[in-house]
Amino acid sequence: MKDIDNLCVNCFEELTEGAVCTECGYDNDTETDFIYLAPKTVFKDRYIVGAVIEHESDALVYSGYDSHLEKRVIIREFFPKGMVSRLEGSSEIHVRPKFEGSINSYKSRFSELWTTLKTMNALSAATPVYDVFEENSTVYAVIEYMENIPLREYLLRKEEGYITWDTARLMFMPVLTTIEALHNNGIIHGSITPDSLVLCRDGKVRLSPFCIVDCTEETSDFEFVSCEGYTALEQYDNSHRVCPATDIYAFAACIYRALVGTNPPASTAREANDKLMIPNSIAETIPVHVIKAMGNGLQIYPEKRIKAVSDFRELLDAAPSVKASGASYSPQSDDTPKYDYAKLAEPEKNKGSRAVIIVLCILIVLAIAAGIYIVKFTDLIKTPDSNQTTVSEQVKQFEVPQFSNNGYTQSDIENNGAWNQQFRFTFNADYSTDVAEGIIFKQNIQAGETVSQGTEIVLTVSKGIQTVEVPECGNMKSEEAVAKLEQLGFKVKTVEIYNDGSHTPFTVKASGASAPAVGETVAVGEDIILQVYGEVQTTAPTTTTAEANQAAD
Repeated sequence: MKDIDNLCVNCFEELTEGAVCTECGYDNDTETDFIYLAPKTVFKDRYIVGAVIEHESDALVYSGYDSHLEKRVIIREFFPKGMVSRLEGSSEIHVRPKFEGSINSYKSRFSELWTTLKTMNALSAATPVYDVFEENSTVYAVIEYMENIPLREYLLRKEEGYITWDTARLMFMPVLTTIEALHNNGIIHGSITPDSLVLCRDGKVRLSPFCIVDCTEETSDFEFVSCEGYTALEQYDNSHRVCPATDIYAFAACIYRALVGTNPPASTAREANDKLMIPNSIAETIPVHVIKAMGNGLQIYPEKRIKAVSDFRELLDAAPSVKASGASYSPQSDDTPKYDYAKLAEPEKNKGSRAVIIVLCILIVLAIAAGIYIVKFTDLIKTPDSNQTTVSEQVKQFEVPQFSNNGYTQSDIENNGAWNQQFRFTFNADYSTDVAEGIIFKQNIQAGETVSQGTEIVLTVSKGIQTVEVPECGNMKSEEAVAKLEQLGFKVKTVEIYNDGSHTPFTVKASGASAPAVGETVAVGEDIILQVYGEVQTTAPTTTTAEANQAAD
């Protein structure tokens, strides 16, 4: 275990050259305002509070350290701006009289949010929550620290400033599964932006920790911070209400930013002039069905907007082969042609286009009839030998799509007519520590391979996290305890503790020996830390001068 007294309170790496950390540059002699928890405050004999990262609408966010897991964490303290304070010398929060009637309700919502999020750790786009507890008259949430960069920064690093749909699809689709799960649990994110969507080192895009939904409404008691282009109209002071479609608006705006390279106009400005334009050169690279999905997701009024994530995903997953053509849809011919995709979300009303289609169909029928006549009544095309294979008799070949880790469920595959004509699917199920229940995460044939029509593809559907109750291992021999825990699927780390001679060496501590504790239900594959007595110490502990004088008396 690290020496806590010699750790930087910002990054929790060892201090090697005085108070200024050589790893992150933080000056550990920086004075802390009394409204913040003092650095190295300890909770539950486990969590060490570090430096303040930021003060959000509903919480103080601290860097933290989990001494059991020996890793850096994030600690969120319910501390709504303007509603509470902290008296100097006290850790308890002090509620301003104006908010005494409502603070308990807000605190409950904060606790419910993070308790619910803790049950959703398996979702690929969720940031894992370790613990939620009450202390100091408030609530704390301990969250995994993950190195990341915001989507906005990632896009700015791109030379073009945007990405293709093929790249965006792999990044965004798994996030929709997490947003849908939030909605199913009664949670509305309310602040999805290119800054709150972050790319982590494991390659996944996640939703960074967020505030309770009250913070995302201008009319609430909380500080309201809008994000132009991503905050939906209903989040401002008007007669519309925040709902799941609010998150769809913001998510569609993030897709727009990723594919087009600019922020969409603010929703308040669009109420007067609801136009969203895409340069033709970019529009030509975006599939029509994706443009239509954005048009539906970015409808200005929530009543007209697509309302369910599942429906929005279906629009994004239409996957036609046709790409949007600027020349086909935009008659403008100036130097910077624009493409108005909002109209694509509306029903087609051009009768002239229908007439053209009808004429084309008639011409195609006449051409087919002429071909049949030539084949049947002339010698221009000869009948092939019986030993020859015609094109129609050849087995068709198809490229295998990316079914796994793309947010697809079994029903998504079973309901896709095109795929079921191309392949034969078999499903099995297995546990997964990082894929939500019901999501496909394995396929026996890799994406991109070309196979014959009717080839069997085996897809593995996640059963979610397999959980096991931590068993009692007290007084067991170390190797027996480790074997017992490993047989259950845990990863075991042993920590040697002091043996005064009253314990058998290399046996597990009688009680409180493991973290997580005995009886807790945890995920298979999780680390279990086991305390084991070392060899008997042969040297007596060092006696201080004061203790020696006291003994002499």
